[in-house]
Amino acid sequence: MTAPAFDLAKALLEAGAVRLSPGEPFTWASGLKSPIYCDNRLLLGLPQVRDQIALALSDSVKALPTAPTLIAGASTAGIPWAAFVAAHMGLPMAYVRPEPKTHGMGRQVEGPSASGHSVVLLEDLISTGGSSIRCVEALRSDGAQSVSVLALFSYGLAKAKSAFVGAGIQHAVLATFPTLLQKAVEMAAISKESVQTLEDWRRDPQAWSDAAAPTP
Repeated sequence: MTAPAFDLAKALLEAGAVRLSPGEPFTWASGLKSPIYCDNRLLLGLPQVRDQIALALSDSVKALPTAPTLIAGASTAGIPWAAFVAAHMGLPMAYVRPEPKTHGMGRQVEGPSASGHSVVLLEDLISTGGSSIRCVEALRSDGAQSVSVLALFSYGLAKAKSAFVGAGIQHAVLATFPTLLQKAVEMAAISKESVQTLEDWRRDPQAWSDAAAPTP
């Protein structure tokens, strides 16, 4: 079954999973000021959208050069998407923590071993890429023959792209940052003038955050 035409960028904006606020920036857990905030967990509460995303992810997985034999979810937000895709494709599923457990068996990869498998790691979001890379390294250490990463959305930061290239990891996303901004303008969620502000942030999040921080 092939996914019907589906506009994930539109779904992200309509669900409030991605929020854009260039004039009143959000504060991330790191303290960084940002004009964009993403919480794709909200999509799990929308059955029709959730099913469409699962189909779109499955189709993207099927289109990969190497057919996967194991679907993995990055803990925690990637786990439900991995479960949906694994069920749809009839494949085994595992999930991966960014760090090993500090108790019990001390495992980082939970579920079936990745040994000998071609693995696709599903993420809901790619920011700097650090957590994804740690998960890929864990799968490789567990014996995976190959690992690629597929995410719902990415901020498109240069730091993430450089990190994936440096680690030799193929990655793809369903909805890109430029696509999201284009759709946001079409939906009148932001003005055309605000697009430049968001692009400035994407090019240098730290500098943008420093400039946005209130003067003491």
